[in-house]
Amino acid sequence: MTEALAPAAASDTHASDTNATPTENTTDYDAGLRQLAAGTFGLPHLRDGQLAGMRALAAGRDVLAVMPTGYGKSAIYQVAALHLHQNRAGHSGSPDAPAGGPAVVVSPLIALQEDQLDGLLEDLGGDAAVAINSGRSDSEVNGAWEAAERGDAVFLFLAPEQLAKTETVERLAALNVSLFVVDEAHCVSSWGHDFRPDYLRLGEVRGQLGNPPVVGLTATASPPVRDEIQQRLRMKDALVLVHGFDRPNIRLDVVRHLEDRDKRRAVVEQVAELKGPGLLYAATRKDTEAYAAELTERGLRAEAYHAGRKQSERDRAHEQFLDDGLDLVVATTAFGMGIDKPNVRFVIHADIPDSLDSYYQEIGRSGRDGEPAAAVLHYRLEDLGLRKFFGTHTPDEESLMAVLVVLRAADGPLKQKALAGQTGFSPRKLTGLLNQLQETRAVKTGKRGIRLESGAKLPAVVERAVELAEARQRVDRSRIEMMRGYAETDSCRRQFLLGYFGEDLPEPCGNCDNCADGSAYEEDYDDGAAAAAGGEPFPLQASVVHKEWGPGLVMRHEEDVITVLFEQEGYKTLSRQAVQEGKLLTLAK
Repeated sequence: MTEALAPAAASDTHASDTNATPTENTTDYDAGLRQLAAGTFGLPHLRDGQLAGMRALAAGRDVLAVMPTGYGKSAIYQVAALHLHQNRAGHSGSPDAPAGGPAVVVSPLIALQEDQLDGLLEDLGGDAAVAINSGRSDSEVNGAWEAAERGDAVFLFLAPEQLAKTETVERLAALNVSLFVVDEAHCVSSWGHDFRPDYLRLGEVRGQLGNPPVVGLTATASPPVRDEIQQRLRMKDALVLVHGFDRPNIRLDVVRHLEDRDKRRAVVEQVAELKGPGLLYAATRKDTEAYAAELTERGLRAEAYHAGRKQSERDRAHEQFLDDGLDLVVATTAFGMGIDKPNVRFVIHADIPDSLDSYYQEIGRSGRDGEPAAAVLHYRLEDLGLRKFFGTHTPDEESLMAVLVVLRAADGPLKQKALAGQTGFSPRKLTGLLNQLQETRAVKTGKRGIRLESGAKLPAVVERAVELAEARQRVDRSRIEMMRGYAETDSCRRQFLLGYFGEDLPEPCGNCDNCADGSAYEEDYDDGAAAAAGGEPFPLQASVVHKEWGPGLVMRHEEDVITVLFEQEGYKTLSRQAVQEGKLLTLAK
């Protein structure tokens, strides 16, 4: 994780990036992209950042787009991919733009793939978009491959686990892939709130495909997560687009409780009174069922949604919610990724989430139509203990050593299937162990398979893997503390939330409970004014070094404290006086 806090490559937080120009005649080129967006995809008016992203991708430049769901992230790669496809066919476009085969789109959920697939087929018809996933029959998968190999498919959708298969990657490599699209890109980051081990191989897979231009798409990514996405996906000179982070129409409130029964009663009373549709998040499956049952008794059309329910039941609840057939979905974090329902009026949390990353993404599912919406966190200090328990994962040293022993005894690189056979581990467990070992850089994966670096000392490799896992646990625990800071702050909650994501809101928002009761306006320390006057030695986003905790990034100032994100320790809140008197921080050189 030592590279995760490096400065971002190139960013575009407010306007188009003129460095993404593929030809001298930018106006004509942009007009062609706009015409494609309007004529084919029904997008006559592009939002900030969309055109810059399309232009960059079409020119062969990597792009990271951090934009809320419904903003139009997908249009960036869709227009660019179709432009490249038409250019290859000689229909239009710049002769300088790279040509190639289909755009490969990696998406974690089959439901998300199918939604995008349906939309593209409606716009383009034929075999322009195909998917290869476990939900498709063998004949459908064969048909998808044939469409891609004929050159008919502009878009090829895959789940990340498909790319763990050597034969899949080799077949893709023969297609001359034009773009590599990573949806929900925050899943690649160990700093992120939804880290998925299957995503760790994507940078390597991109290399095996010949390093086509890559675009990472995500609705939520703090600065360290953005940096790690770029590192993991092996981006170079990436155009970073950050737009639509502030959602001023969402009212932010926190309701504090002492007793659990009082909290539960208050949650039910509030949800029963609010006008939906809405979402209620709870920490456990049992609680989703209990809340859904009680709210149903009160006359609401409510359904519980969690990973323990049958897939058919989850799909039905999903579809009913999208079609306004439900007033409320009571869910664990299993529900919501990719949901684009504009009229969600509230998101209530009955329990504190594990991080501000998770919280921001979940409340961002409300008010996408621009109309007023409510985000309410019901907070009880004791609930933090449950979150800390969920975040505890002890590395399995014995299993790590077992994998290393097999790799050491092998004559050469081993395929993952062979390694699973020799160790007896399930594919899922083996993937997790390999991800931990690859973090140490002693275990490498290449075209021929998985190998151990020559000269590697097995006990030292296991020790390093454990150290890295423990560092991640410290980061996870610190993010829970940042969530606690949000729940307990007396300052403007929107300023706190946006500051966590590296965005500055100069004045209190006027649309949170602390602004409403006046406490947000009582803060004495004005970071913006101090920094402008040269009086702040450690401004926001400054790289610093702590005597004990090493490199970090300044994330927030609040009155007499400074919050710093340290690479190996996570978020730490430091007394400004202690920092100054003890000279605990220095600016990184």
